[in-house]
Amino acid sequence: MKFVVSSSSLSSHLQVVGRVIASKNTIPVLDCFLFELKENQLIITAADTETRIITSIEVQETNGVGVFAIPSKSLLDSLKELPDQPITFDINDETLELFIYYENGKYNFIAENGREYPQSKPLSDNASQITIPAEHLLTGISRSLFASGEDDLRPVMNGIYFDIFEDNITYVASDGHKLVRFQDSSIKGGKQTSFILPKKPSNLLKSVLPKEIGSVTIGFDDSNAYIQLGKIEIISRLIEGRYPNYNGVIPKDNPYKITIDRLLFTNALKRVTVFANPTSSLVKLSITSDTVVISTQDIDYSTSAEETVACIYEGEPLSIGFKGTYLIEILNNVPSSEVILKLADPSRAGLILPAENEENEDLLMLLMPMMLND
Repeated sequence: MKFVVSSSSLSSHLQVVGRVIASKNTIPVLDCFLFELKENQLIITAADTETRIITSIEVQETNGVGVFAIPSKSLLDSLKELPDQPITFDINDETLELFIYYENGKYNFIAENGREYPQSKPLSDNASQITIPAEHLLTGISRSLFASGEDDLRPVMNGIYFDIFEDNITYVASDGHKLVRFQDSSIKGGKQTSFILPKKPSNLLKSVLPKEIGSVTIGFDDSNAYIQLGKIEIISRLIEGRYPNYNGVIPKDNPYKITIDRLLFTNALKRVTVFANPTSSLVKLSITSDTVVISTQDIDYSTSAEETVACIYEGEPLSIGFKGTYLIEILNNVPSSEVILKLADPSRAGLILPAENEENEDLLMLLMPMMLND
């Protein structure tokens, strides 16, 4: 086999698919990129045991067809040192000895047998399919992914739940302390169905979607999802299990409504949280008719902080505690300039909403409170 390809183009494609390769693989060949040469197309695959990403690149001066695998670290490290130029791959089909020729030199190593690379499982006959504009899918993932869990004892929480209805698609993520529910009513699902996409393919999509235009097609069954976008295909094993009833944990009647400037509130929280106990990160919000007093203290180190932020509030004075780092994280993912906090009492979950939603969007974030010391 032989072909010529641009070094910079190949390197950029490899960097995209290389994100899926695990640092420690139980199957040694998964440390490699799988190359398949078909006419003037080079199909590149990278995978771990759960997720696979495939892309293709045009090559010139091809001779022969076949598959082979190249150690990912060796190839990436060698290509990133090269300036942009045509490079020639020359592979001995029998011995798998590989030469990479460039302007002033060559690399030489032994490739792996591509036939040993694990194959993906096809979708079942009863698979479902949904098409989502790339921009909308990116928004849904970006709004929700940060709230997903990392608890091996509750694997269904370790990803984004796609709850698909006839008139909308709802993205849900929760780690048990915070929850995000983002509804996009511009997407018509056609029929009610759902799946849970793990964190790793969600992060992969978040990194590649900004460069995509057009639509993304997701085909899925009970076990796997095939995600097609442009020249990239992501194949992922889905998280199996029943997602908790997220609507059941969202309070229906939180009577106290606070409207506050999101950026001022976030920056004040960042300053005050520096002095919180590093283990709990507990901050106290003392809310009156026109101010929120943010305070914290760390008894172990005799430190404390307090800051006042203006707000709009009608109701009885109220104090409630939250984990400061979680509250900052939520506020950083709300797209509006003002946010609304809906509270009930110090023991019930608080809701954080944008003051104004974008058209066809409905964003709700929930944060469980923490017990105050006083």
